[in-house]
Amino acid sequence: MKKLVLAYSGGLDTSYCAKYLSKEKGYEVHAVSVNTGGFSNEEIQEIKQKALALGATSYTSIDAVNNFYEKVVKYLIFGNVLRNNTYPLSVSAERIVQAIEIVNHAKKIGADYVAHGSTGAGNDQVRFDMIFQTLAPKINIITPIRDNKLSRESEIEYLQQNGIDYSWEKAKYSINKGLWGTSVGGDETLTSHLPLPENAYPSQLEKELSKELKLTFNKGELIAIDGVSGSPVENIEKLEEIASKYAIGRDIHVGDTIIGIKGRVGFEAAAPIIILKAHHLLEKHTLSKWQQYQKEQLGNFYGMLLHEGNYLDEVMRNIEAFLSDTQKNVSGDVFLTLHPYRFELNGIASPHDLMNASFGSYGEMNKGWTADDAKGFIKILSNAGKITNHVNQYHD
Repeated sequence: MKKLVLAYSGGLDTSYCAKYLSKEKGYEVHAVSVNTGGFSNEEIQEIKQKALALGATSYTSIDAVNNFYEKVVKYLIFGNVLRNNTYPLSVSAERIVQAIEIVNHAKKIGADYVAHGSTGAGNDQVRFDMIFQTLAPKINIITPIRDNKLSRESEIEYLQQNGIDYSWEKAKYSINKGLWGTSVGGDETLTSHLPLPENAYPSQLEKELSKELKLTFNKGELIAIDGVSGSPVENIEKLEEIASKYAIGRDIHVGDTIIGIKGRVGFEAAAPIIILKAHHLLEKHTLSKWQQYQKEQLGNFYGMLLHEGNYLDEVMRNIEAFLSDTQKNVSGDVFLTLHPYRFELNGIASPHDLMNASFGSYGEMNKGWTADDAKGFIKILSNAGKITNHVNQYHD
């Protein structure tokens, strides 16, 4: 038997792969799902039963939530990463960690093959293949859905012919939930003009009365909510539980896929959006203007490389080192108010707040320089403009 590790989610595509690869191709299929925040214990048990019923030799669930935070999410927060100023890279960031866990498991059990259920039209095929090829270049990658250009209907027909008759009715909306947000796809996101309806989002509005919150950061990481300490992962989950009841963090992202076509996807990410905006506000108070400028460039670049599947490039470790170093003084409290469908950032309190300097207040009395100092500074600062204007004013 040829030992193969299958990235298995329990959906139609990976269920087809499990049956087809074990029955038709003779592989010893070891199904693996990687939990990056989207699965309950009950769902994991259901996925296990399905995998074994489909012919998998074994099933393994890998809990990678904390690893996902430490390897990826932490740096997305440090870099205030929002792709196209909109999307917190919810699902695309997860795929990287999932692919790494899959290939590590394949090495652990001595498998010569890995498989995934990606099609040939999306981003995930690139992310999975690049991680697999980089970490295990001698392991063969098997992709039946992509290679055979299979339709949903043909996959269902094959499974039914083999006695597998689960309810494969396509849900009206495709939901992918994880620690760093939930993506929502439907007929509307295949257009350029239609919004997702209210009922498409998993979290519905439950709270109407405004609520004030205090988020506490230590060196860029969320360590407490309203004075109650917890791990960053626990606090992300707790904040999501609180803020999702206000239907906060909904939007539709339009982006460029790795293979060059435009894509549109809805998402809800209450905790990620609030954390990123709160963290950014704290940085505005505690970092120099040049730190903020350089972070914006590198944070955006980090998000782009992560989205494109280049997580293992050494430049990512370089950027992570830079981002981590910028967080030394990003500590303090951020005060905010939750409202239905929106939130307000009210202010911050930090021992590193650069507004607390004794030199003076913006627009008010200065204490660190005289009026003559200011006049001289401005005169020298204007030199470049005066020279350019003098040289060019007669040559228009």
